[in-house]
Amino acid sequence: MPARSRLSKPARELAKKRLFFPSFDAKKTFGNHDRKGSLMVIEKLRIENFKALREVTLRDLPNFAVFVGKNGAGKTTLFRVFAFLKDCLATNVRTALQREGGLNGFREVITRGCEGESIELEIKFRLEIAGHERLVTYLLEIGEDGRRPFVKREILRYKRARHGAPFHFIDFRNGEGYAISNEEDFDKPDEELEREYQALDSPDLLAIKALGQFQRFKAANAFRQLIENWHISDFHITSARGKKEPEEGRHLSSTGDNLPVVARRIRDEYPETWSRICRRMEERVPGVKKIVVQEELDGGLLVQYQDGAFKDPFFDRNVSDGTIKMFSYLILLNDPLPHKILCVEEPENQLYPELMIVLAEEFIDYAERGGQVLVSTHSPQFLNAISGESIFVLEKEEGVTKVYRAMDDPVVANLVREGDHPGYLWQQGSFEGMGARIKQEQKKKEIFE
Repeated sequence: MPARSRLSKPARELAKKRLFFPSFDAKKTFGNHDRKGSLMVIEKLRIENFKALREVTLRDLPNFAVFVGKNGAGKTTLFRVFAFLKDCLATNVRTALQREGGLNGFREVITRGCEGESIELEIKFRLEIAGHERLVTYLLEIGEDGRRPFVKREILRYKRARHGAPFHFIDFRNGEGYAISNEEDFDKPDEELEREYQALDSPDLLAIKALGQFQRFKAANAFRQLIENWHISDFHITSARGKKEPEEGRHLSSTGDNLPVVARRIRDEYPETWSRICRRMEERVPGVKKIVVQEELDGGLLVQYQDGAFKDPFFDRNVSDGTIKMFSYLILLNDPLPHKILCVEEPENQLYPELMIVLAEEFIDYAERGGQVLVSTHSPQFLNAISGESIFVLEKEEGVTKVYRAMDDPVVANLVREGDHPGYLWQQGSFEGMGARIKQEQKKKEIFE
């Protein structure tokens, strides 16, 4: 059995948290900063034939989910699914495939050995429609005809009543199909629903891109907003440094290249949030006593950091990468209008290991405010600060990625319940062979059943 290690009291408290929110009240939690629309949380994600993700299904996703695995296990590919779907919506399927696989597009993205099959993505999320919470399913199937990628099938469905089969409110094949325009009329029988038949400009376009612009298509409009609003972090220190033009920027960009712009907005529009960010920077980065967003004569914006040992603040080019990255995360995670989906890869890069415990707390707080958070990491310190229920493990098996819940492994689950911390178990190799142990446990259950 691995040797037990002690954590600080704050870390122990964090490790006890369970990030499932069955009775989450967004309006109560957000207060004056409540977002427009309903809280939408992804409950299920099914992926088929997307690179190394041959068949992956994530069920009952918590608001805070953390993915670990060796290099090359598929963590980046899993997060690329979100970027890919967002690109499909912003442009079209052909362009999104080329961004993922180069000029060969579809043939580079589809799983090796599965040529001739389709790429499938299925997302289930909760949405309030006409005062009723619905579990909505979006299905996207992408095929190739010759060298021409196209949307083979696109469906948006949910149950109109508590019982019965889910009803298709959007159903398109190869650029043609229908959408229901009066989906809120729950009292009407199915045959009285109004179907609007449409033909898209091209078969590689998503129907939700066109229909989601109109309020009468409620579920399509909400799902389009969900995709447009999710944030896939691709933060670059070099992009965040230096003077920036004072353009509009409500949220931190994926690369962080508008950091001074968003910092100024929070400083001016949400002074209490700004004070909290500055206070936490002072607590977590030794020497930092003040942060200044400097407006230059030419209108450009710069972030300066005041060290308590010096009279004048330093420009960001003279401070450490870790200082800038911690400030950027605090700006992102204290956003008064949180993203509905937030994906962050390996937040530990450029940060001192001990900061991972407090950074985990920031992610947890963000999830509690209503944003669903997906994080990949190799950091034992980060894993030590979170619940075992939030951890998913990726393994490569015969060249394809498999995903397992850490607490489905009887060995890991028993060790965690006895007091061992997930990060130390990960560091000591106790996650090795998790897939085989879980499969063996499932076979035992099938025998006794």
